[in-house]
Amino acid sequence: MTHTFTYSIYMSSLYERMADLQAAGRRFAVATVVRTHGSTPQVVGAKLVVTEVEAERPLGTLGGGCVEADAMLSARGVLATGSRSLREYQLTEELAWNTGLVCGGTMWILAERDDTALRCGGQHVLAFAKAAAAGGPPLAFVTSLRRTGQRVSFGARVVVFADGRRLGSLGVAGLDARAVALALEQMRHGTPRLLSSGDGDDLLVEPVTGRPRLVVAGGGHVARAIARQARLLDFDVTILEDRPAFANPDRFDGAEVLTGEVPASIRSLAYGWQTYLVIATRGHKLDADCVRAAVDTEVSYIGLLGSRRKTVLIADMLREADVAEDRIATIRAPVGLDLGGRTPAEIALSVLAEITQERYAGSGGFLSARAQARALSS
Repeated sequence: MTHTFTYSIYMSSLYERMADLQAAGRRFAVATVVRTHGSTPQVVGAKLVVTEVEAERPLGTLGGGCVEADAMLSARGVLATGSRSLREYQLTEELAWNTGLVCGGTMWILAERDDTALRCGGQHVLAFAKAAAAGGPPLAFVTSLRRTGQRVSFGARVVVFADGRRLGSLGVAGLDARAVALALEQMRHGTPRLLSSGDGDDLLVEPVTGRPRLVVAGGGHVARAIARQARLLDFDVTILEDRPAFANPDRFDGAEVLTGEVPASIRSLAYGWQTYLVIATRGHKLDADCVRAAVDTEVSYIGLLGSRRKTVLIADMLREADVAEDRIATIRAPVGLDLGGRTPAEIALSVLAEITQERYAGSGGFLSARAQARALSS
């Protein structure tokens, strides 16, 4: 089992807290889940910020229980020494029974003092991270983890900016280049991921970005349901609608609503690293015009609601307009995972399920082993 959290909001509050402590001249320590194996109560990238004051409540979570308590002690220990501590926690049956962490996996938790955790290439990077978490240009921390059998140790860390600049080095030119490429790719997902370094070790890539944003072209019943589902998932939502009767912000639970010609609105927007565009207008012609407008922008995710027949026709239209084939291939059409639903709420669930799968690089398969076996046998 895993305690879920909205990564971008979680990171924003953590970096704000770190910046407040730094401004007050106070030391703090950061504990991070850097690797997991099997079922664990938290995922890689989960963090906890602690100070030297034991009575002061830490911010963040590593999953709770005695593992988190021990990690907090380890984090406070590095406050005095300035050194790093990387510990392995095996969630044995006895530990699970006593703490409620019924998981059975293994977690590796890295504890570092602020001046160690947030310094790369001789430069303190907290101000950059705070700005990125607040919606500024994104960045990513890339940490190399060396594996010797079951033992994991800290290697080095770099910070990669959205323009490809890098602070620090992992010690090998080829590895630095791989770190930059992986960081830029993972910034588009906005979530942490443990990846192979290519030489048997691991690279933990931790993007720091603002909140994800969903732009919905259209304001009908399905668009309204998609917007509502996205708000539940803590997306910033923008609705594009040209009909005054449908452009009432009250219909969209406080989401931003832009009125005017929808294709023109699509062209006018600035699209960030984590912007998702879903086209769900009232007719095929308007859908086609919106897709044509979208492919000329920098938005990386374009989803089109509708039938397979409509998507074929629109793809042919784009080819006739000399749109590059690789750009056409990026359009998700029909958008959504095949969940079998038909109502606006069910369609919205399907659409947001695909977007969530994209963000977290999920497989979209069953979590249940029994369900997997059933699907394979059918």
